[in-house]
Amino acid sequence: MSQLSRPSRRHIVAALLALPVFAPRLAQAQSSLDATSLGVVGDSGADQSPALQLALQQAAAAGQTLRLPPGVISVRNIEVPGNIIVEGVPGRTRLTAPVDTNAAVIADRGNVVLRDIDFAGGNNGLIIEFSDDIALERCSFRNSAIGVAITDSGVTIMDSRFSELDDAAIHAMDSRGLLITGNRIDYCGNAGIRIWRSQTGPDRSIVSNNRIANIDWRDGGNGQNGNAINIFRADEVTVADNHLSDCAFTAVRLNTTRNTIVSGNVCLRSGEVAIFSEFAFSGSVIANNLIDGAATGISITNLDSGGHLATCTGNIVRNITPTSPVNPDTMPVGIFAEADTAITGNTVQTVPGVGIAAGYGAFLRNVLVANNVVSATRIGVGVSVVEGTGPVQVSGNLIHATEHAIAGLAWTDIVEPDLATNAGRFDNVSISGNSVGLAP
Repeated sequence: MSQLSRPSRRHIVAALLALPVFAPRLAQAQSSLDATSLGVVGDSGADQSPALQLALQQAAAAGQTLRLPPGVISVRNIEVPGNIIVEGVPGRTRLTAPVDTNAAVIADRGNVVLRDIDFAGGNNGLIIEFSDDIALERCSFRNSAIGVAITDSGVTIMDSRFSELDDAAIHAMDSRGLLITGNRIDYCGNAGIRIWRSQTGPDRSIVSNNRIANIDWRDGGNGQNGNAINIFRADEVTVADNHLSDCAFTAVRLNTTRNTIVSGNVCLRSGEVAIFSEFAFSGSVIANNLIDGAATGISITNLDSGGHLATCTGNIVRNITPTSPVNPDTMPVGIFAEADTAITGNTVQTVPGVGIAAGYGAFLRNVLVANNVVSATRIGVGVSVVEGTGPVQVSGNLIHATEHAIAGLAWTDIVEPDLATNAGRFDNVSISGNSVGLAP
C-alpha cells in the first residue's frame, strides 16, 4: 500500500486558487453599460435626471453594471431600481441636487450597490427606505442636511466619507440591521451617526472602525445633539473600535437601549460625558475604551427611569475637566453608576472631583467598585450614603487621592470623609481590602 504524502503549503495555495470564486450575485454581472451612451454627461450644467433615470432602468433590466462618467452630474430625486451596481470614477463622479430636492432615492428595493460616487447638495444626499441588501462603498456625502437618511432598511455603509453636513452624516430609523464600518465623518451640525427606533426593539446594527470628529450641536438641547454616535431605543447594537474626537456633547450616547456593547473606542475631548448609558437602559457592556478629556468620563445613570444592569470594565479614563462648556449640570467624575453595575478593573487618573462615584442621593442599588486603580483625583471613590440607598461594595482598589480616598456623600456634600474607617455607620456599605493613600 502506498503511503499518502502530506500536501505542502504550495500545493494547498495552488488548489485554492483553482477553486471557483463565489461572489455575490450582483458582482457577477457579465457586462457593463456606459451611461454616456444614453446621454448622461458630466459637467454639462444641465439637469441629467431623465437620461440617468433611463440608464438606471436599462442597466437593471439587462443585469448590467452602470458606469457613470466623471464630472458633476446635476440630478433631482433619482429613483434607483433594484438588482443593480452603479459605479462612478473614483474621486471624479459627483451627483449634485438643488436645495429643495434629494439627489437619489432607493425605495422598496433590494440588491443595490453604489460605489465611488460623491453626493453633494440637496436636502439629503441619499434616501433609503423599506429596502434590503443595500451597499454603499467608497462614496462621499457633503453639503446637505443629512448624508444618508435610512428608514426601515438593511444597509451596509463602508469606506465612505461624510463632511460638512448641516445635521447628521447618517440618520437611521427602525433599521433592519446596519453595518457601518471604515467610514470617516467630520464637521456635522448635530450628529455623526444616529441609530434610532420609533419604539424600543431589536436593531442589531454594528458600528465599527469609524473615525468621527468635530460634531457640533447647532440645534441646541441638553444631549439630543452633539454626539458622535447616538443609539436611541435600538437594542442589541454593537459600537466598537471607533475613533471619536471633539464632540460638543458625547462620543457614544445610549438612550433607552437593551443589550448594547460599547468596546474598544478611543474618545477624545468630549464636551460633556464621553460615554453615556442613560434613561431606561438595561444590559450595557462598556469595556476597554480609552477616554482622554471629558467633563465626565463614563455615566451609567437614571435609576429613576429604570436604567440599570451594566458592566464597566477595563476602561482608561483620564484628564476630566472641572466643568462642561455645554452642560453646567455636569460634574467632574471619572466613572459614575447607580444600579446593578459592576465597575471593575478600570484605571482612572486626573479628576478634579470624584474618580469613581457610586450613586447620587437615593439613587443607588447593587453597585460593585472593585480592583480599580484611581489616582490624582480629589476624591478617590465617592459613595452615596443618604437614607434609602441600596447595597454597595468597595473592595480591592488602589486609590491615591488629594483630599479623601473613600468618602460618603449626600448628593454633592461630603458627610463622611473617611468612609473606609467608618463604613459601619451605614448598613448598605461594605468596604474591604483597599490600598489607599493621600498624595499632594
